[in-house]
Amino acid sequence: MNILVINTGSSSLKYQLIDMKDETVLAKGLCDRIGLEHAFLKQTGIGKETVVIEKDMYNHKIAMQEVVNALIDEKIGVIKSMDEIAAVGHRVVHGGEEFHDSVIIDGNVMKAIKDCVELAPLHNPPNIVGIEACQQIMPNIPMIAVFDTAFHQTLPRHAYIYPLPFEIYEKYKLRKYGFHGTSHKYVAQRAAALMGKPIEELKLISCHLGNGASICAVKNGKSIETSMGFTPLQGLCMGTRSGTIDPAVISYLMEKEKMTLKDVSDFLNKKSGVLGVSGISSDFRDVQSAAEAGNERALLALDIFCYRVKRFIGDYAAILNGIDAVIFTAGIGENNDLVRGKILKDMDYLGICIDMEKNKIRGQEIDISVSDAKVRTLIIPTNEELAIARETLKLVQ
Repeated sequence: MNILVINTGSSSLKYQLIDMKDETVLAKGLCDRIGLEHAFLKQTGIGKETVVIEKDMYNHKIAMQEVVNALIDEKIGVIKSMDEIAAVGHRVVHGGEEFHDSVIIDGNVMKAIKDCVELAPLHNPPNIVGIEACQQIMPNIPMIAVFDTAFHQTLPRHAYIYPLPFEIYEKYKLRKYGFHGTSHKYVAQRAAALMGKPIEELKLISCHLGNGASICAVKNGKSIETSMGFTPLQGLCMGTRSGTIDPAVISYLMEKEKMTLKDVSDFLNKKSGVLGVSGISSDFRDVQSAAEAGNERALLALDIFCYRVKRFIGDYAAILNGIDAVIFTAGIGENNDLVRGKILKDMDYLGICIDMEKNKIRGQEIDISVSDAKVRTLIIPTNEELAIARETLKLVQ
């Protein structure tokens, strides 16, 4: 059974076609610059060379048709017809309080996803456009919505309710939602498999560290706390996001810098974090190179990031009443040994102790702990596309 996984952005459409018999990726690709000049489709099929096709794609429906055309093309394709696609799994960023799990998309589900636009104005609209484009191109194929927020719907009320007047929550559903749920769930399940233990018996801390970064406390297979909140701005400092700061900073900036609410939002979301402190880049590779060359602000940016991750690990160890494993995933978590080393330095009191030679390994599933460490430290490359495909298969079966 072949599952097509779709991840739609405002001007992009990423996709993978996965054969669920053995979870082989038959093809993966990207439509980029949708609605702009010089749009193109890039696809890599199993056993085939990567191809780039320049094509005018004025909207996501045209892009989706180009994806189907590429998948069934005699030369570059991997299937003969759309009939070989059993279902389509869509990444949807926000499901609000409505969705605790993945769902088959129907009219009511679409309405609920649209109702969440106010909660994720930058992410849900492109997700909706992608779903509607697929429905038009493939009207008879089941569509599944897999939500980034769903995994965190198991947070207890005392974890997700903000200490504001309670009627604000009742009126606006203003609460912690959390994000990166598909990734946190996937790596937690992989950790259990690697450790040879039931996930229902484990206490895990998942560190999804990329340009966007979040941490999740997973107890008995369920998310009980996570660093991102009502929006992805809460929590860790990130590539361009400030993370958690004193809320009074907002009114102070508005007064002193004559900022509007939009100005402040852009300032905290797009100009802060590692970029803001370093003054160099939001890319950790650039910042690390500058730090190694002696740039003090670059080094400070890395120190702030690692310090905040360390704090969250300590917080979550208290919430979990101990840890069985710490997991590092996503671009930085999987590949940056310097960041991992800084985060975990002097954490042996928790039972965390890593082998510095193993820590140099990049992008592989590996236990980098010393042999007698009480807490395992795991690098697990995330695979959100496969996680979405598995959720899709579970529902269509």
